[in-house]
Amino acid sequence: MFILNHHQSIANQYLAELRDVTKQNDRLRFRRNLERLGEIMAYEISKEMDFQSSSIITPLEKTIVDLLSSQPVIIPILRAAIPFFQGMVNYFDQADCGFIGAYRKKPLEENSDVEIEFGYLAAPGIKGKEVILVDPMLATGKSFVESLNNLLKNGEPSRIHIVSVIAAPEGIQYIKDNLSVSHKFWLCALDEKLDEKYYILPGLGDAGDLAFGPKL
Repeated sequence: MFILNHHQSIANQYLAELRDVTKQNDRLRFRRNLERLGEIMAYEISKEMDFQSSSIITPLEKTIVDLLSSQPVIIPILRAAIPFFQGMVNYFDQADCGFIGAYRKKPLEENSDVEIEFGYLAAPGIKGKEVILVDPMLATGKSFVESLNNLLKNGEPSRIHIVSVIAAPEGIQYIKDNLSVSHKFWLCALDEKLDEKYYILPGLGDAGDLAFGPKL
């Protein structure tokens, strides 16, 4: 598991601004900070990918550089993931991309268990590919498991990267307990716990609403 804020870097400023209630009304800044963190996480993930030597010609001579052996498939869980996903695509700019629509159902009664509605999947082939599944908030972990189980019906990837800005320990454990394929977590922060409504504490609130406005 990689946790970005366990290392001192400028990324901690972007994360702090995402959480800060006095700055969250600036939607442009909120989206841009998600995008910045997506770029940083793409860079970190790239360090563990496979590279091969390639020859290029500069204006002066031929030289050898190491380039990615193959491009990943990047898949965001809509809608909150869009800015975070854009940051990753800024760096993996030749990657194939898919899109998943999965969201929490409104509970029928207070304190009832969270159920996930899986409504949309459009993705390229993932068999033998590195898959990067992106959602800024990893709370219960159920949307990740539901999304991956649906993706795996179309083939097994070579590696799975689960990428979030903020995660809760309960969600991490749920994924470990319920996902049968190998995977690695890439987090900007691992927070304390979930509250009684299954929101992450201290968290930052609803990332989708803060990025795009309240939903019905």
